[in-house]
Amino acid sequence: MIIDAHAHLGFDEVFDEDFTEADLLESQARNGIGLTLVQPAITHELGTVRRYHDAIADLAARHPGRFKGIANPNPHLGGGAWEVEVRRCVTELGFVGVKLHPAAHAVNPLGRHGRRVFETCAALAVPVVVHTGSGIPWSAPSLLAPAAKAHPGLPIVVAHSGMMVLAGEAARLAADWPNVYLELSWTGGFLARAWAREFGARRLLFGSDHADNAATELAKIRTAGLSDEETGLILGGTAAKVFGVGR
Repeated sequence: MIIDAHAHLGFDEVFDEDFTEADLLESQARNGIGLTLVQPAITHELGTVRRYHDAIADLAARHPGRFKGIANPNPHLGGGAWEVEVRRCVTELGFVGVKLHPAAHAVNPLGRHGRRVFETCAALAVPVVVHTGSGIPWSAPSLLAPAAKAHPGLPIVVAHSGMMVLAGEAARLAADWPNVYLELSWTGGFLARAWAREFGARRLLFGSDHADNAATELAKIRTAGLSDEETGLILGGTAAKVFGVGR
């Protein structure tokens, strides 16, 4: 099964992108994607992100086995609202992970609100997906090393693997910490091949980020000079293990 580990639903208030249900369904049909992990588009206040989370849960209910949710409320929400919403998503809606977007939500992974993301997800036993690359300084992969060390049983998925400009940092992070996984959207195929040789394809995941980018990302993996086993792990096997899905 091909698993797209990085997709969105809703209107993104930071990047002015509108991610629709129709786009997600069309991408699955056109590209043979069996399961898509969907996170809400970036929004800053509680009411909208709850609505997006509910929409993802509804999408998953109407298409059993084809969609799973990843929560993404603003970590700066006060009064315990962030923790309550994350717990609702995981325990009531069946979401399989939590997103941290240091750039879009202006969150320092080393700061108080950043640290509580990792602490809460470790307690809930769900992976953290972290945007890296654009949005320096807080989107630098190297800033995730303290969390990887503090929570060795917590899978940390490095979205975009540093987006080329910081790919070296992402690779160093994964080499140093076995609980770190690299999601490959917007990352060169030659790096996927090199990393599969260095620390194994079991640490690499396919993601589209945009539904209309899925075909390009799939072609990149399939033409990167990987073995059939490595390709299978990247296109679905790794995500199935990390997120406990698609089995």
